[in-house]
Amino acid sequence: MTDQRTPESRAHRPSAWATGGVVFAATMMIMIGVFQVFQGLAAIIEDEFFVQTANYAFDVDITAWGWIHLVLGVIVAIAGFYLLAGSTVAAVAAISLAALSAVANFFFIPYYPFWSLLIIAIDVFVIWAVTKSGIFDAPGVR
Repeated sequence: MTDQRTPESRAHRPSAWATGGVVFAATMMIMIGVFQVFQGLAAIIEDEFFVQTANYAFDVDITAWGWIHLVLGVIVAIAGFYLLAGSTVAAVAAISLAALSAVANFFFIPYYPFWSLLIIAIDVFVIWAVTKSGIFDAPGVR
């Protein structure tokens, strides 16, 4: 059986990696949100839980970072649930929140380096998966 679609219609078809990646990205956003909530609570409840390295360029209060991670975690988890529903608005929010999460974790590197780099890598994957998924394609384009 031959493929009856034109080359233009095949070009707009999202890859299977990206389509499956959106489900994975939404799940990861929920997990990242929950983990950031726990990370924020740990920083709020016990200031000495996170140890800062000496002579780092960014010196921010741990309790302030705790509140930032707590609020950001709740919002990221909620956006992840809406992304599972396939909402275009949630896709835009997911990209924005993943970028914000990556920046927040960049500044948190001196306190918890391996974890922060892992979250940044997952945030980058979330951005890639949502942008390549085809969720932004108009219905008449395909």
